[in-house]
Order: sequence, then C-alpha cells, then structure tokens
Amino acid sequence: MTEELEYAKFVIKEEIIGLEAVCNSLNNNLVSAIELIYKKNGHVIVSGMGKPGHIGRKISATLASTGTPSFFLHPGEASHGDLGEISNSDVLLVLSLSGNTQELIPMLSYANRFGIDIVAITSDPESVLAKASSVCILIPKIKEACPHNLAPTTTTTMMLAIGDAIALCLLKRKNFNRDDFKKLHPGGALGKRLLTVADLMHSDIPTVSENEPMKNVLVEMTRKSFGCACVLNVSGKIAGIITDGDLRRNICADFLEMKAAEIMSRNPKIVSKEMFAQEATKIMNDYKITSLFVTECDVPCGILHIHDCLRAGLA
Repeated sequence: MTEELEYAKFVIKEEIIGLEAVCNSLNNNLVSAIELIYKKNGHVIVSGMGKPGHIGRKISATLASTGTPSFFLHPGEASHGDLGEISNSDVLLVLSLSGNTQELIPMLSYANRFGIDIVAITSDPESVLAKASSVCILIPKIKEACPHNLAPTTTTTMMLAIGDAIALCLLKRKNFNRDDFKKLHPGGALGKRLLTVADLMHSDIPTVSENEPMKNVLVEMTRKSFGCACVLNVSGKIAGIITDGDLRRNICADFLEMKAAEIMSRNPKIVSKEMFAQEATKIMNDYKITSLFVTECDVPCGILHIHDCLRAGLA
C-alpha cells in the first residue's frame, strides 16, 4: 500500500510539472484567443477526439456555466451532418496533442472554407490543426505521467488547465457575477450554496409596537405562526424580539396587561436580504435560535425561519 501511495504521489507531481511548464509557456496567443471568443456573439464549439475530446466536453461545460455559450461537437458526428451546427458567429476550440488527428480534418477544412475561426490547443506548431487555426495555443512537449509515456495524462491535464484559464478570463471580462452564476446553477449543492436570504424569507412579518399590550402581541404571534414577534420603536426600526421562550419566562398574573417593551429581548440577530441563506442558517444554529429578522436600511423587511432553511436542504 505504501508503494502505491508513493507512486500515486509521483503521478500527481509529474502532472504538476506539466502544469508549471504550460503556465510558463503561455503567451499573447492566449490573450488573442480570449479576445477572439469575446468579440463573437455565437457559441464556442469545442471538439477533440479520444481523451482530448473528453477534456473538451468538460471545458465546454465550464464555458457554458460561466457565461460563454458553448457545446461539444464530436468530430465523427460532424462529418455526418453536424457541421451544420457551426456558423460564422461561432468559434471552434479544437484540442489535439498531435494536431494531425484524421477525424478532425473534415471539420477544419469546413471551417477554413467558410471563414469560421479556429482556436487550436496542440503541441505541434507545424501540424494540420495549428496551420488551420486563427490562433494556436501550444502546450509544451512533455512526457506523460504514464510509465510507458502513452496514456494521455499530463498532456490532458495541461489542456484542461488552459480551458479553465480561458473560461475564467472570459468570466472576468464579462463581469459574470454571483447573481449570473446563480441563474445558471439553480440545482444541486452549488444551487443551495447560492440561495440568498431573499430567496427564502417571508415578507409578512409579525410586528408590534413597544407599547402594545401583551394580549395583542399574543394575537399577532398566533396569527403569523412564526413563534415570535418583531417589536418596533416609534421610528419603525427593530427595538427587540418576543419569542415563545420570552412568554414562558415572563408569565405572571398581570401578564396580558404588560407592554411588549417589558417582555422583549433587545438586540435580536438580524441579517440582510443579500446574505447567503447558508450563512444565515449557520447563525441560527450557532445561537440556537429559530428565526432571523431581515432588514433593509435598519427597517425590517422579512423574516427567515429555520424551517425554510431545512426545506431548502441547508441544515
């Protein structure tokens, strides 16, 4: 087991060497590729055969999820009618270590014939792919992590890193922000992480004034069913909170005639609409409370209950 662990670390170190090499080799061709893609209003159509093709699928998915429309086109399918998916407003991003993969040639010929821009990621500047491209990003000729120097490992890792770099440079140039990201990632664990308090809060807040008799407070708390009431001062800002626990702790003979200000707990925890719901859930868990008031310019605009977070899978 120790021998295998050591060899696994060796493989990863070999790939790190490849990443350092490709990082040091990058030049203005990468900038030109980004500029070319940015100025186009179509899709980035990614293609490649074999292992580079699998890497290409991931690059395409990353582009699409970060604000650059993209899809993957298999070279074999392209030669059987799917070339019709490519238009002059698109950019072809083609991955091939040798740059002479036979299955790519019909696609390259079609693109050159109809003036479709090609961005190449390859290791051979004299290859068919490099010569057909508008911009060529060269990866260093470096041995694979494979002991036989055959299985694409280090080279595909370098290709993936370049794809990530292109996608994230475009993200920055387009000012693609968290809100944009959220629109494209409504599901899964990532979607949950991007939920904000505004997505889950209720705007129908149980509110009472500081001078409200407790009999009226009880009616408001029962009517809204949050197990609490927000106590407001004369300026309409939060003065305190009354919870079910506060009711039990202060019950007495003249309880119903007491004022809200006499019962409330001051300085309740508050959050903003923009806060991630996951952070708000942590606050409730840390302080062992079940509700948070949401404020805007110090005025309450909503309430978030722990059950809302539980339903969203954030507990």
